[in-house]
Amino acid sequence: MVLVAGIDSSTQSCKVVVRDAESGRLVRSGRAAHPDGTEVHPDAWWSALTEAIAAADGLSDVDAISVAGQQHGMVTLDESGSVVRPALLWNDTRSAPQARRLIEERGAAWWAEHTGSVPLPSYTVTKVAWMAEQEPDNAARTAAVALPHDWLTWRLTGSSELADLVTDRSDASGTGYWNPGTAAYEDGVLAELLGREVTLPRVLAPTESSGRAQDGGMPLGPGAGDNAAAALALGAGPGDVVLSVGTSGVVSAVAEHAVQDASGLVSGFADATGRFLPLACTLNAARVLDAAARMIGVPVSELDDLAGGVPLGADGLVLVPYLEGERTPNLPTATGSLHGLTLATSTPAHLARAAIDAVACSLGEALRALTGHGVEPRRVLLVGGGAQSRTLRQALADLLGIPVEVPTPGEYVADGAARQAAWLLVGGDEPPTWSPAEPAVQVEPRTDGQSVLERYREATGQLLDR
Repeated sequence: MVLVAGIDSSTQSCKVVVRDAESGRLVRSGRAAHPDGTEVHPDAWWSALTEAIAAADGLSDVDAISVAGQQHGMVTLDESGSVVRPALLWNDTRSAPQARRLIEERGAAWWAEHTGSVPLPSYTVTKVAWMAEQEPDNAARTAAVALPHDWLTWRLTGSSELADLVTDRSDASGTGYWNPGTAAYEDGVLAELLGREVTLPRVLAPTESSGRAQDGGMPLGPGAGDNAAAALALGAGPGDVVLSVGTSGVVSAVAEHAVQDASGLVSGFADATGRFLPLACTLNAARVLDAAARMIGVPVSELDDLAGGVPLGADGLVLVPYLEGERTPNLPTATGSLHGLTLATSTPAHLARAAIDAVACSLGEALRALTGHGVEPRRVLLVGGGAQSRTLRQALADLLGIPVEVPTPGEYVADGAARQAAWLLVGGDEPPTWSPAEPAVQVEPRTDGQSVLERYREATGQLLDR
């Protein structure tokens, strides 16, 4: 049996899965925690990776490996290959002033055209700008800038040569200095920030090897950003939309063409197959459900049953779910609010239903931002912790007017990396087909949710008009 390993180095932990390369069957797995915080020394990722590999009973019998990981993190290396400073992660927002300055200097339209996305504090380019301003000594020492999965792949090869750094197009597309349309780095962006050119990882093709592991000699795949790896695991193709409901809500779609959105609502990322992965992210998703449960005074596990007794639309009660500001739409200082509160709708069940509807509506609006750029959804895949809510599943099907598929929960990012490793072995234009262990749950629309979406747009539009 030929085995492949997929690694997911996420914000919170490192996961390793070992799968049969032909069928995709899970053979074994392991995991280890990462330290908390918005900046982490990369050595902590390496320690967690070695611990997770040991928990998976090692990789000595594995024939290929690939590493996926959290996007946007800034890993800075000096001439000798040593880490200059702890990596700034995607969720570190200290570079917000630099993001605003970059947009002011070049204009949002320039960034969308040349990098696929308008800079946000999560993107690597804004973190480099912050370091150049706030830590000039560290900036002067920096000879190379890489991403988390680039660095881990590089460490697995045992190299200390900066010229051996590689990445893939999906992760490169989230840096803010690589152009998905031309498949090339945007010359001069980092040089302008740092005052000189630095080494950037070579961008590999989807089935191009990044080298061989120092221990075992097995080939290493190009890797991927987390959203692209998850799409690969799910077998998402053109016309497929992936909705992920976790702490944040992520709506992504596999597309044949690059997307450029000067409004900044849609990030024009690339995927791990040679196509593109336009993506919109909301800040408020599962935590809205947590907050509603806390207000009502019930465990979040009971929210679904409570809401199930109230129809879609909560009899006119609308919750604006911007509890932590919002990114899609761009309302960083917005707060939540209730609209349509009456004696009849002032019940725990109505609030539970309004919270679930709000999460569904916000995801629907994020998808609308993608459809405005030519995305035509034919299939919707719902994943993440929130996907286990039966009421949320049905609300999304009703609001979107198309069936929603809920795959079996899994480690999609690590599984996508494993599938990429299998693709590396077999070659071809498309990744190997793996059948899921269990069929997805299919949820059909039962009612027309357009009036509910219209009420939601009216409530949230009041904030946009201010």
